[in-house]
Amino acid sequence: MGYQVEIDRRSGFCSGVIRAIRCAEEALETGKKVYSLGAIVHNNEELSRLEAKGLLIISRSDLHHVPEGSTVLVRAHGEPPSTYALATARKIDLLECTCPVVLQLQKKIKKEYAKISRQNGQIVIFGKRGHAEVDGLVGQVAGNAIVIENVQEVEYIGFSGGPVSLFSQTTKNPAEYKKAGEKLLARMTSTGMDPSLLKIFNTICAQVNGRQEKLTRFAASKSIILFVAGKESSNGKVLFRTCQEANPRSYAIENPGNISPGWFRPGDKVGICGATSTPFWLMEQVADKVRSL
Repeated sequence: MGYQVEIDRRSGFCSGVIRAIRCAEEALETGKKVYSLGAIVHNNEELSRLEAKGLLIISRSDLHHVPEGSTVLVRAHGEPPSTYALATARKIDLLECTCPVVLQLQKKIKKEYAKISRQNGQIVIFGKRGHAEVDGLVGQVAGNAIVIENVQEVEYIGFSGGPVSLFSQTTKNPAEYKKAGEKLLARMTSTGMDPSLLKIFNTICAQVNGRQEKLTRFAASKSIILFVAGKESSNGKVLFRTCQEANPRSYAIENPGNISPGWFRPGDKVGICGATSTPFWLMEQVADKVRSL
């Protein structure tokens, strides 16, 4: 059909994921067995590539059973303090690959909790319950955090009367986080609380934040968008919604095999983009498939 195909050069792995994957590959090159505490990246194609090199995915509960002295990778999402304590107790060698942005957020939330807990304060986290990064953040405050997944859940927060500090998972939608902050302020005010008790921290990754606006322009400039991401990617869900809002002819796929020829029209300008967990080589494979249609 001769479609024009362009890959969004700003899409693909963020610096935190690149660092974690490089960390894993370097460890595997030594020939020793390397375990990853959870999926190193939410992309099955990239996981398969790394598993073929010898990377073994384990869960937190598996830490009780891996042999002493094992090398276990802490992925970019980070881990709660309890993971480090268990690793120390079992003489496990942790390969620290937590994203520097996430590490900074962990320190910030821990420091804030120590400050406001003395004033009957509350930590609120805007993020996905059960997500590895959020688990790590909740662990910094000994579980004393309220996690909200969307703006609507602000309604169900029970206030203690003390300060309220709002943080976001680093990969959440900036516009939604802003709305959550506004709704939280309005609700506190409506219940008679001093609005100055609310403190909102800007904790969304700058790479994620900047990508939204650029992706909107990219998606709007094409007649059809193929968004490549793993189904488990939180960032992928956020960025795909951005594509859909800018271009209704946006399709989410995991690999070239998901492409349907029926999506295309003669003369289409095809845009290919992806999440911060999407490898560039996979987007190139998608482009090659489209060119062969």
